[in-house]
Amino acid sequence: MDFNLPTDLVAYLDELDRFIAREIKPLEEADDNIRFFDHRREWARTDFENGGLPRREWELLLRKAKDLADKAGHLRFAIPKRYGGKDGSNLWMAVIREHFAAKGLGLHNDLQNEHSIVGNLPLVTMLDRYGSAEQKAMIEGSIAGKYRITFGLTEPEHGSDATHMETRAVPATRDNVKGWLINGEKMWTTGMHVATHCALFARTSGNDGDARGITCFLVPARSDGVKVEQYMWTFNMPTDHPRVSFSDVFVPEDALFGEVGRGLSLAQCFVHENRIRQAASSLGAAPCRCMAAWAIRDTSRSSTSTAITVATASPKAARKSRCERSRASCSAIWEPASDEAEVADRLCTRRCRHGGDGSARDRPVSTQSAATAPSPAERPHDVRRVNHPSRGCRKYVCSLARPIYQCGNSRVTR
Repeated sequence: MDFNLPTDLVAYLDELDRFIAREIKPLEEADDNIRFFDHRREWARTDFENGGLPRREWELLLRKAKDLADKAGHLRFAIPKRYGGKDGSNLWMAVIREHFAAKGLGLHNDLQNEHSIVGNLPLVTMLDRYGSAEQKAMIEGSIAGKYRITFGLTEPEHGSDATHMETRAVPATRDNVKGWLINGEKMWTTGMHVATHCALFARTSGNDGDARGITCFLVPARSDGVKVEQYMWTFNMPTDHPRVSFSDVFVPEDALFGEVGRGLSLAQCFVHENRIRQAASSLGAAPCRCMAAWAIRDTSRSSTSTAITVATASPKAARKSRCERSRASCSAIWEPASDEAEVADRLCTRRCRHGGDGSARDRPVSTQSAATAPSPAERPHDVRRVNHPSRGCRKYVCSLARPIYQCGNSRVTR
């Protein structure tokens, strides 16, 4: 297989770099906006007096960058041409995301919140493939910021295996209007503080563990019975990841998003759009992290420098090897199906089982492998919750679990 990048893709990367230098960098450097990216970034981005939510000025800056990218024709690159996009392929998106992440922290791309001047827009894909005519009409607004749709799949007690979700929806009638009554709780419903809707998954039939019987609803975020219970503080602040309860929430039948009982297809559509791109971003960021570790070692004049050398030398070589292996996996996947995309994701990231309450700052976690401690830039998903003998003890370390995935006749171990 030829792993050389197509010449037109290389040319587009150059075009993006010129756009960043011309439009994005000046905005990043204006009005002390660099505070959102330098050593002050966590405090600059976070409104600690408002539950740890993102500051309004930070979110407005991100929106301004997106608007510039949209005007230049880059933001919608990956979506269909009928919505103003360029029908960009997964291969191109993977290469672009790796390229952006390798450039380091900046307004062009931020791995903490999935911001990018080349948008990752899985909800557009969901609306296009599964939405009704009325829901498809929301696509333009969702790109421009008029609508913000959160993703309500993970639950406090059910992370990776969403088929065991406890949220339930039953047919109901209210004021002579037929619809559904929803009860349950969701976790990591990112963006709920500014959301207009939640793509909420609930079991409507079948048994726990069944793939069929899960239905998706497009629930207005300010509906009666919707309540943000807690914003989960993470290792990398700010947070916009709440635990949300849904108590006797009534939605009419036109809130159905896709077919009754086939909601898992929508959930997979969302996560599979993300997987290969997040994997590529992690691949791009990995060399930066290695360089940072070596910079710490080289500039250290204390007695700890020898220890840091030992701690970083072997991981650096191993990470470089994994980077090359992962790059091959990403490049080989044009339209990733479930297994292949997941393997690429596992090769490119150090992420463990996501979901449940395992990524919160206030939860006990323990070591899965004695390798490295988390860097300040680690995403919260890099840790998981395990049973800890001292329930009152809070211990935070990086988790390096190595799950095995069955893909056809091969077994892949991360």
